[in-house]
Formats: sequence, C-alpha cells, structure tokens
Amino acid sequence: MAATFGLLERVTNIRAHWPREDTDFTPWLAAEDNIGILGDAIGIELEVLDQERNVGQFRADILCKNSADNTLVLIENQFAKTDHSHLGQLFTYAAGLDAVTLIWIVETFTDEHRAALDWLNRITHDKFHFFGIEIELWKIGDSPPAPKFNIVSKPNEWAKTIKESAEASHLTSLTPWQELQFEFWKQFGTFITANNSAFKPPKPAVTSWMGYGIGRAYTTLIVTYSKNEAWVYVQLDNKERATWFRLLQQDQLAIDAEFEEELIWEERPDLKYSRIRMSIVIDMTDQNNWTSAFSWMLKNMTKMKAVFKPRIKAISGEIAMLPDDNGEQLITAQI
Repeated sequence: MAATFGLLERVTNIRAHWPREDTDFTPWLAAEDNIGILGDAIGIELEVLDQERNVGQFRADILCKNSADNTLVLIENQFAKTDHSHLGQLFTYAAGLDAVTLIWIVETFTDEHRAALDWLNRITHDKFHFFGIEIELWKIGDSPPAPKFNIVSKPNEWAKTIKESAEASHLTSLTPWQELQFEFWKQFGTFITANNSAFKPPKPAVTSWMGYGIGRAYTTLIVTYSKNEAWVYVQLDNKERATWFRLLQQDQLAIDAEFEEELIWEERPDLKYSRIRMSIVIDMTDQNNWTSAFSWMLKNMTKMKAVFKPRIKAISGEIAMLPDDNGEQLITAQI
C-alpha cells in the first residue's frame, strides 16, 4: 500500500500569528522552547537573560547568554525587510552590552544587508559572530504552523580559522598540553554524538571547561578537568541570583540522595559564583583514560541536569526565609 503524504505549505502572512514584533514575536521567541529552536538552527545553546534590555535611551529586543562560554548574544527582531535603521540599532546595542554574537531576525533580507553581514564575518576576529536569519511559518494541511529559521548569513568559521592560524603561526604554537585540550574536546564531541545525548557536542577549543544551559539564566552546568582530576558542577551567579544557592541547599538531603556519591556544596559568597559539584581523580594526560572520563562526565552531566533543572526552574516568589549561622534570616530573593 502506497504511503500518503501531506503537502508542506508556507504561511505567507506571519502577522496573522504574530500581529506585532515587540508584543507578540519577541515574547514568543524568548520562551525556553522557542529560543531552543533558534539555538538548534545556529548551533549555539542559548539562555535568555532579558527582554527589552535598556541600552541608554534605547531598548534591545532579547539578550541571551551562550551557555558554552558565557558570552553575550544580542537578538534584534524586525518584521518586514531589513533596513539601515535596524542595522544601526544592532551595532549600537551590541556596543552598549558588549555582545559578541549578533543575530538579526527579519521576514526578508535585502542583498545589500546580507552582503554587509557576510563582509563583517570575513573581516572581524573569530570571537565575533554575525547571523542573518529569515523567519518563516510552514504547515501541512490544517496543522498548526511551525516556525522555521532560515540562515542567510553566518560566520565562516573555517575561513577565519585558516586566516588567523596563518597570522599567528609565526608568533606562537600550542604547548603539548594545549594540543591535548583541543583533542580532548574534539573526541568528547564525537562521544556525545555517538551516545545520542541531548547535549550539543562542544566546538573543539584550547580550554579546560565547557558550559551548558540548565533551564534558567545565571545558572550553568560546567564540565571541566585538570591534569589529574575531572569535575561536573552546577554554577550559580552570586551577584544576580544571590539567594538561589541557599534555596537549593534547603533540599540538600533529597538532592544528595539522588546521586551515587555525596555532592560538594560550596557557597563561596565572596566570589562571583557558588557551585554544587562532584569530581573524580583521573590522569587526564593519558589518552587511554579519556573514554572512562567521557562516560563519567556525560553520565553526571545528564544526572545534574535532570536533578537540578526542575528545582531551579521552580524557584519563585519575592522573599524566602533562609537560615544563617544565627538562625533564621529574612533575605530578599532575586527572580
């Protein structure tokens, strides 16, 4: 019996579903599931930090964090065709917020503005990324419309890597340990893909750590290692979310019970981040140990996210009674 298929049709009037860019599309995009669709399209795990963020007398549409490296990502939305005004706004907001990844989402890109982003991707340092994206809606028959992000301009990572490697080749070279770091993340990415993990494979880099989102802004899941130890931990921003560590610590017994080993709870109030971590002793200079390290890391990354994500997302309310060394102390919680 022949299979029956539906006809994929483009919805030409997206304003029937998002009447306004500022009050309809921007809040929709900022929702966790929807920003995840955009992140999948461009290969970056995004966490929304703010909507309509003030930049002097202006307001940026959406400010995000790249979970892998904690850099800022700016999203500028525009219904209709691209224009010079929004291009200028994008750069003004990026300068004011110190964002390194700029995403311009529109209905239609002109050839001139696409060429401008392509040019910026060619000439700028590889820490800067410029994306031009057209938003579309598609449906099958009477199905609900599905969003589709079409990338019309993106960073040329290969070209930049070749260019900057050539420029730097006469100045310096990687140490043996740095070469191992790069190779470690390359193989870890292959391991993640082979195990069908929900985590995105990391882009190989000369670094000892990688970050992943865990469901709320100002919290990050970190996987890292030194030459003789590996760690997985939840990191909490003490400045932006000062009470969250203690709110989670109130459930410490139940949380610790869900793990095969006791977690280490480090509030570190005088530092930028508090963390809840676990670790193993392992010789990371020996590549024969990497498969074991990959397995341990991925297993506990998965468990950390499963245990902490619902608890972190459930934190709400304006105030909380948190215990201190002298008994109960009333602390205003930041949400």
